Amino acid sequence: MTQAEELSSKGLEGLSLIVGMGATGLSCARFLRSIGADFAVADTRAAPAMLAVFRDEFPEIVSEFGELREAFLNSATRLIVSPGVSVKTEAIAKLRQAGVEVIGDIALFARVVNKPIVAVTGSNGKSTVVALLASILRADGRSFGVGGNLDGENFKPALDLLKEEQKDIYVLELSSFQLETTPELNAQAVALLNLSQDHMDRYADATEYLSAKQNIFNGAKTVCINLSDPLTLPLDSAVRTVRYKTQDALEDGFGIAEVAGVRSLSFNGRAFLAVERIKVAGEHNLANALAASALAHAVGVSLESIASGIESFQGLPHRCQWVAAVRGVDYFNDSKGTNVGSTLASVVGLGEHFSTSTGGRLVLIAGGEGKGADFAPLVPAVGAFVRKVILIGRDANLIAHCLERDSKAHDIAFAQSMEEAIELASNAAKAGDAVLLSPACASFDMFDNFQHRGDTFAARVRENARKDEG
Repeated sequence: MTQAEELSSKGLEGLSLIVGMGATGLSCARFLRSIGADFAVADTRAAPAMLAVFRDEFPEIVSEFGELREAFLNSATRLIVSPGVSVKTEAIAKLRQAGVEVIGDIALFARVVNKPIVAVTGSNGKSTVVALLASILRADGRSFGVGGNLDGENFKPALDLLKEEQKDIYVLELSSFQLETTPELNAQAVALLNLSQDHMDRYADATEYLSAKQNIFNGAKTVCINLSDPLTLPLDSAVRTVRYKTQDALEDGFGIAEVAGVRSLSFNGRAFLAVERIKVAGEHNLANALAASALAHAVGVSLESIASGIESFQGLPHRCQWVAAVRGVDYFNDSKGTNVGSTLASVVGLGEHFSTSTGGRLVLIAGGEGKGADFAPLVPAVGAFVRKVILIGRDANLIAHCLERDSKAHDIAFAQSMEEAIELASNAAKAGDAVLLSPACASFDMFDNFQHRGDTFAARVRENARKDEG
């Protein structure tokens, strides 16, 4: 097969125009060069994040920075759009309407990889489920690669996985932004974990957000279904499914069984791992463990390996991560709780845990950039489990207004810094309580990113713990 024929077989003949030169755009450029494809680059930013690296590695490639000129875009056979660039951008939307192919790096990956893909999306819990699945696959002795929408030091664009030794299976965490430009994923197994309002600064409404998420189902061989959330069901009822549910045991899927007073993860009604052996706290993490179990089962992993992988999992930073105990109060860093649904899951999960184990309540630190979200869904959980709310950041007053609708959630204070928030929370908490940083908001009004926010919280808490011990 000639190079031209090979490119045509992958749907990559002609000129591909990469839109966006961040880490994902750079990975696309490196991949296209590796297969001999023609490409150019454009970005609305005059100095995008990877500009210097791009110019050093690709001095001969035609590029335009600072705007998206229609004349330049019109020269392309297809656009490969980075997830940070909205497909509603006028120039892109016009070409898409005219029939020009608009895809992203995940669609490109799916076209060229010849090994099974397992993909995970959802409003909350994606990274934890992917990490749990990786732990399970490791316990099962599988060779696997993990990429996609992971954050921090774990971030790896999917196409960068193809530079490594070929794996038996590829696990991808996918955002709605990535799925917008993934018309066909054709994965071996997928899961849409849950759905709650998020990114309303990018989507017109919740229906448009759901539509992007549902692209994960396209071409999937097996769909893992969360029966507790009907919005996660696939559009094609004929597709093979593996079901899971956190409320009870299922006779035909994964659930929670209780035998002789011991709660356990179960499959087809049979217990296979006691909940007390799982190191990540909260009911929401049981849902994450069940989702990872269902995905692992879909690719042929034994229950023994599933149990071993879950039991050995230590959790991820900034996701309901235990930091320290000070004077009988536990402190948890859930800075990755950047939307209402995520914080709701953490408040309910930890709230139920502490109310039953210590009789304690939560002191919640929340606030930041709300991204246009409605905070009303937090009201019942805050009323049920939270002793006091400490609010920080730009949208603190908006959150307070929502919470004050419920008389049970009236104990609210405001802080101008994370340090002040921790001091107020520490003064409010009683022995047996937990202080939970779960902002329900983005971090950019006060911090570089959610990691910086979480690290700031954890550093001060640990400093307080050292002082208390000394």
